[in-house]
Amino acid sequence: MTLLDLTRRVESGMPTYPGDPPVTVESHAEFDADGYRVSRLELGTHAGTHVDAPAHTEPDGATLDDFPVEELRFTARAIDCRDAGARGRIGPDAIPEHLEPRVDCLVFRTGWEDEWGTERMTDHPALAPETARACADQGLSVGIDALSPDPTGGDGVPAHHAILGAGLLVVENLCGLDALPTDRTFDLYVMPLRVDADGAPARVVADAETGLIRRRDER
Repeated sequence: MTLLDLTRRVESGMPTYPGDPPVTVESHAEFDADGYRVSRLELGTHAGTHVDAPAHTEPDGATLDDFPVEELRFTARAIDCRDAGARGRIGPDAIPEHLEPRVDCLVFRTGWEDEWGTERMTDHPALAPETARACADQGLSVGIDALSPDPTGGDGVPAHHAILGAGLLVVENLCGLDALPTDRTFDLYVMPLRVDADGAPARVVADAETGLIRRRDER
């Protein structure tokens, strides 16, 4: 098993989506004064690497607590779309024509993880609305290495509405996608805090060996 951590570290002052609450990690108790250590976290539900539940954009959408843990393990494919460029749109032709039937999540590698914390962070590529609809029609949740599958600061969130409106999940601010295979599937584990909310920070881990094992088993 080769596990790849695709998660941003939670730390004070980390970048957030424009207008979201700032993140602080502060001491609440220290060894010298209290004999133990406790930290206090303050952050929004969409801080760092996190999961969007349907309730994020859909008035009657499911919250995270509506998803059993079995539905937080995905068979995923990584899609290299780094050629989309700043403010570019990722078209539906990025979706492979012949996905394995078991695939239930696409992870879009835009290359924008390298712009984390820079002035260009909000200029990330985004899914074209028809791409998001195609994902929703095929029952595919979406992961991305950017702030959002929609343009940040754009007019509306059609990708969110398409995917979350279909009862699927969106995982944002992934990192380390260069280590993912693009020619086979892999298992993706998305483990958010168990909170009955519109989203939550998550530890996201890929098992890059599972696709190879399945290929051997299928021969």
